[in-house]
Order: sequence, then structure tokens, then C-alpha cells
Amino acid sequence: MNTNAKSAANLFTLVPGSTPLLINVPHAGTYVPPELREGMTALAQTVPDTDWHVHLLYQFALELGAGLMVATHSRYVVDLNRDPGDTVLYPGADNTELCPTRSFANEDLYLAGRKPDAQQIAQRKALYWAPYHQTLAATLAQIKARHGQAILLDGHSIRSQVPRFFAGQLPDLNLGTADGASCGAALQATAMRVLQSADGFSSICNGRFKGGYITRHYGRPGEGVQALQLEMAQACYMDESAPYAWEPQRAGALIALLRRLTESLLT
Repeated sequence: MNTNAKSAANLFTLVPGSTPLLINVPHAGTYVPPELREGMTALAQTVPDTDWHVHLLYQFALELGAGLMVATHSRYVVDLNRDPGDTVLYPGADNTELCPTRSFANEDLYLAGRKPDAQQIAQRKALYWAPYHQTLAATLAQIKARHGQAILLDGHSIRSQVPRFFAGQLPDLNLGTADGASCGAALQATAMRVLQSADGFSSICNGRFKGGYITRHYGRPGEGVQALQLEMAQACYMDESAPYAWEPQRAGALIALLRRLTESLLT
């Protein structure tokens, strides 16, 4: 087996659930195959734009019967939440690519002359992006067949201040439903009631983050699949500076809120 095949062998972990809810975490992975890593800068090799610890925040959901799918590979390998054709999510804004070449701090991720070309991007899409989405699509189809509907919660986090993408400080909890297109109005309202009721957390719906490719592509409420994205400010549960330490007290309050959110999506 060649190195690329080995790298692609374990693209995610998936724990199936017993309810209509699947929680997907596409950006918590940190693995970069050696053949890609050696062309990256020292900064890139620390994968600073990871959605650190997000999968840990949702471990409780397994007890509630939700499924949990978590990517193992870094978004620097390929961004699972971007359109395979690299169509921009937010026209007129600064967008990251399917295979990112700059960090969130606008620093180069590749050594001179080592940025992926079109052929390399196509290869990464085939090796990493496509198998992940084949499994995600199949899992949602199985859930819908079993329960008559499927609900997808796409879990993300980002530093609370990233000037490249937004001015000032991001609200703590950013619900995205593609301006209401990816889920029904009742489900969006239910989720927002929970988020707005949380003491100590600010929240917004369809603000700077309206949902990425996953939310927009899979969220088809008319066909029985509803999708929501929750982008959380990392300051809610961790130290935003390296080494990106988990903060138990802050994380505990957020986990309690996420449990209430999950329970509301299951009722």
C-alpha cells in the first residue's frame, strides 16, 4: 500500500446513533500526511487553525443517542467544509480555499514553490474529501430511512478575534442555517431559544457565519434532512493561544449548554 493510501485509510471516526441526530465535526483533525507536511512551513505544521477540542465538547451526545462523526485529518490537507469546486461561500469576503494556502492570520502555509497545483488539489479531493462526504451522505440517508428524517448539527470553533474574517470580537455562539434555507423555521427557532437563554454567552443567528458547504449542501428540509452549523468562539472553553489548552471550568458551562441544545433538537 502506498503512503497516500495509508493516509486515507482512517479519515474519520464515526459512532452511529439511535436517534435522527448526527453531529459532525469536520475541522478537529490534526493529522497531516508526511508527504504533505514536508512541503509546509513550520507554522503550518502546528496546524493553528484547528477547531481544537470540539469533538470533546460533544462526547455527552453519545449518551443521548446522537451519532458523532469526527474528521482525523487537518483542514490544511483539504477543507471538508468547502465546495469541491472551490466556489466561495461568502462573495465579497476573504474566503479560505478547498486546499488552504494561508493561515487565518494570513501567513503562508507552504514553502516557496510548494503550494498545491491543480493536479495535487484534485488528488487530495479524491483521496480525502470524497470518501468523507460519501460516508456522511450515506449516514444521513440511513438515518432518514430509519427515522423518516435526519438532523445534522455541524460543530465548529474559531478564535474569538480573527481580523482576516471579521472585525472586533465574534459572538460566543454563532448559529448558521444558510439564512433559513438549510432547516425549518421551527427547528431554527428552537435552537436559538436555547442559545439565547444561556447566561454568560452571547449568540447570533446567520451573522458572519451562515453555515459552510456541509450545512448548505446537506440541509434540505423539504426532503427530510435539516442542517444547522454552530460556530463557537474558542474563548468559551479553551486558551486561544498555543498550546491551546482546554479550560475545564469554562468548558463545563459550554458543555451543559450544548447538552440542552442537543436535547432540544431531539424533542
